[in-house]
Amino acid sequence: MRALVLDDSRAMRTILKGVLSEVGFEVQEAPNVRDALVVLGQGDDFDLALVDWNLPDVEGIEFVRQVRAQRRFDRVKLMMVTTETETAQVASAIQAGANEYIMKPFSKQAIAEKLLLLGFQVSPGQHA
Repeated sequence: MRALVLDDSRAMRTILKGVLSEVGFEVQEAPNVRDALVVLGQGDDFDLALVDWNLPDVEGIEFVRQVRAQRRFDRVKLMMVTTETETAQVASAIQAGANEYIMKPFSKQAIAEKLLLLGFQVSPGQHA
């Protein structure tokens, strides 16, 4: 399984990469939408992208829209990981094509539960 973590915070990318690696993902990182689109475009084998809403170049929701506009990425599950908590923003993210939404701060267990909801299996002996 392959995942992309899109967040401008190096610390947050490290935390999310650690959680995903523990449950069996190979993880790539990107600090902005431009770089994330380049990474994603290098292969059709990504299964998941965790996307921060507030980014330096354009908002993460725009990444979601751009990914959903390309049929070759239909199988990629998109999860917003953000401090944005307003119901309207959650609805906007889902409308744009996000499959799940989790708010910061989060626990490893919360990420694991969202991964299960998205249909990912935690590898035997590995726990988030």
